[in-house]
Amino acid sequence: MTVYANSDVPVNWERFLAQRTQNMRSSAIRELLKVTQDPSVISFAGGLPAPELFPVREIEEACNFLLREEPDRALQYSATEGYPPLREYLAESMAKYGIPHSAENILITTGSQQALDLMGKVFVDPGTPILTGRPTYLGAIQAWRAYQARFLTVPLDENGMQVEQVEAVIKQETPRFVYVLPNFHNPAGTTLSEERRRLLVELARKYDLIILEDDPYGALRYEGQDLSPIAAMAPERTIYLGTFSKILAPGLRIGWIVAPAEIITRLVQAKQGADLHTSTFDQMVANDVAQRGILKMHIKRLRRSYKERRDVMLDALVELWPEGSHWTRPHGGLFLWAQVPAGVDTQALFHTALKHKVAYVPGVNFYPDGDGGHQAMRLNFSNAKPDMIVEGVRRLGDALKNELAQ
Repeated sequence: MTVYANSDVPVNWERFLAQRTQNMRSSAIRELLKVTQDPSVISFAGGLPAPELFPVREIEEACNFLLREEPDRALQYSATEGYPPLREYLAESMAKYGIPHSAENILITTGSQQALDLMGKVFVDPGTPILTGRPTYLGAIQAWRAYQARFLTVPLDENGMQVEQVEAVIKQETPRFVYVLPNFHNPAGTTLSEERRRLLVELARKYDLIILEDDPYGALRYEGQDLSPIAAMAPERTIYLGTFSKILAPGLRIGWIVAPAEIITRLVQAKQGADLHTSTFDQMVANDVAQRGILKMHIKRLRRSYKERRDVMLDALVELWPEGSHWTRPHGGLFLWAQVPAGVDTQALFHTALKHKVAYVPGVNFYPDGDGGHQAMRLNFSNAKPDMIVEGVRRLGDALKNELAQ
């Protein structure tokens, strides 16, 4: 057996790490999900689709077909840009919403989270300013903080990002891009109004800005009319992100980026250094399910089920939460944003809620500078069945009432 000199001296690994690692943080949601593995805990914390609604049989059929008919292709390396038939399908699907790009403008990614990371790799230098809403998606904060971005923010209201305040911000400092979640915002559940979408496009053209439109939930609308994508209004300066995670299965890890050709080239180069390409097999499975029309039927099923769950949560909040609480009423998506009565800090309340066997994400996690959201929480309604939603809201209401009584 080899004995190394001074082998009992511990290595100080921290001194070997790149400076950027000082800006990396564990995802609050990933950490919370570890805490909520106890099956007795009703979790509103993750953005998880309902597992009982996964199209398991259809995916199994696609897997069997591909392994029988095209194993050489399905199990082999493939192009970084993605599986061509899937890119063609996505181009045709988005054309129906007015997004004019072809398959050549589409890059398949390993989930939309990789798309956010690639945006950081390609666009963000240390100190680069990025303009977002306040609050904004935690995964975007995590991705770009690692590249040492600085966050400029404008607040949200019931009609989404307050675009009217954007001009004042960019007159002070020009952001590298504007990040917006126009449909059923994560975490706020709001939808950016048509007027504000058009105003954002006007400002982007006036000040020569680019827009990053993140749209993971757009297909999951439960009421009202679809609004024009920003990428349809300004295709020349918009980068659009989509994903199959919320409308098919997150375990497949299939997302996509739509962008002008010169940006796709840079993103492809960045992706090659990360993973060469997204799983060939997973892309072909997603394509098979989509091309056979199964995806369209599955989305209709999700809309019916998630609308019911949203309505159950909204009714339970009215009935079971204390006075002084209020919340958004999302027209789609997976989340609503709740404000608790004055004097309650949702980060401190979280530990009390866990004792009541219920979990959520404290609002402070969605603020890039941590300055806000102390009386807010994000609640997911897609993952729990209706009876569990009522029980979870009741437990949260009890925790709130106990906190207020103290």
